[in-house]
Amino acid sequence: MSVITKEQFTKKPFADKKNYPYGFARSGDFSINESKLLQAHGSLFAALVDGKVTPKTDEEQQYLESALGHREPTTPQEKAWLKYQARINRPKTASIYGSKRAATEDVDDDDDISDNSDLDIDLDD
Repeated sequence: MSVITKEQFTKKPFADKKNYPYGFARSGDFSINESKLLQAHGSLFAALVDGKVTPKTDEEQQYLESALGHREPTTPQEKAWLKYQARINRPKTASIYGSKRAATEDVDDDDDISDNSDLDIDLDD
């Protein structure tokens, strides 16, 4: 099994195709500078949080502590990462028009209600 190093994560630009299919800069959620910071440092943050890379320097340890919420973010990279996490983990807004999923109706099996299939309706007036 090969060991993935910090350099391999920092060379790879970070992208979240699920939540930001057109990129961070085009989303309207982030400034240009924040978008660049996420692309440059997001892979390292994700690897640290997921446990794929263990922090070897004090800077990486501070990144991890900030990403996990153990301390306030101080660097622009940490602030951009926490803003990204807040955006992807925000609750989904509800629509007053309903959802896209088809609603399933509850079947009421009451014996009180008669089946009106034998009714004749005359619409020729």
